[in-house]
Amino acid sequence: MEIDLNALAVFALVAEEKSFRGAADRIGVTRSAVSQTIRKLEERLGIALVQRTTRSVGLTEAGERLLADLEPALSDLRAAVAATRDLRAGPRGRLRLAVSSIAERFLSGPVLAGFAAAYPEVELDVTVTDEEFDIVAAGYDAGVRLGEVIEQDMIAVPVGGQERQLAVCSPGYRERFGTPSHPRELAAHRCIGWRPGPRLPPYRWEFGEDGREFSVAVAPEITTNDMALMIKLAVAGAGITFGMEESFRPAIARGELVPLLEEYCPPFAGFYLYYPSRRAMAPKLRALVDHLRGFDWDRRERYRL
Repeated sequence: MEIDLNALAVFALVAEEKSFRGAADRIGVTRSAVSQTIRKLEERLGIALVQRTTRSVGLTEAGERLLADLEPALSDLRAAVAATRDLRAGPRGRLRLAVSSIAERFLSGPVLAGFAAAYPEVELDVTVTDEEFDIVAAGYDAGVRLGEVIEQDMIAVPVGGQERQLAVCSPGYRERFGTPSHPRELAAHRCIGWRPGPRLPPYRWEFGEDGREFSVAVAPEITTNDMALMIKLAVAGAGITFGMEESFRPAIARGELVPLLEEYCPPFAGFYLYYPSRRAMAPKLRALVDHLRGFDWDRRERYRL
């Protein structure tokens, strides 16, 4: 037998108010509407729940038992509604993010540390992965990827400004083997490649010339999915590698790596935080979006707004 949950809620309100009129005023309907709801509930259950007199409303034995059984469930429902209102009131709860391993500026520390300090009731759960998948189906609130691989039906917020990819090698490698003057000469060099996943092909190295983009399919002697290992190998003189300039910048500053083919490495739109819809955005995600929009990516700190 299917029971009208709304009728049960009206019954509990009548019991609390001890009045059809009081219950009607609480929910904004007429007294007759409340009376009709209770009558239909009694007919469906086949037993009287309410004792009506000219002055007051009481419960029958069956009504008392039903109310006692309903109270725990009603209490849970009130708690659930209160928790939902709390979520609307301020950012809190777990915020799950899927972030590309090469989103260096986002993963550098200050961005997430600053957000965590500003919103201590939000639990950040960050998965660093380069596999492409449906973040909604996988239960993530948002992701961070290069703009070119984000689905067009997603909302995307820029993270960190423009990026650039570079080819780099160690000074020792340059002295031993020389350097290519054009990307097509990379085929004659020892290369260290990147593979985003174990079942995926090595990433093609992308360049630009005279406003035209083109890619080079090098034949890496070493391939890995770990950018940190690529940098270590390049510093050790194992060959030329290719990736985000931001990843190589510390080693370049220390003189451990030197950039190559820079004239063929134009800047491009970089990383974006993306999520499925602006409608009913959770406060925790809205807080992150606002935090990113107010972040100084050059100084690695939030603007003083």
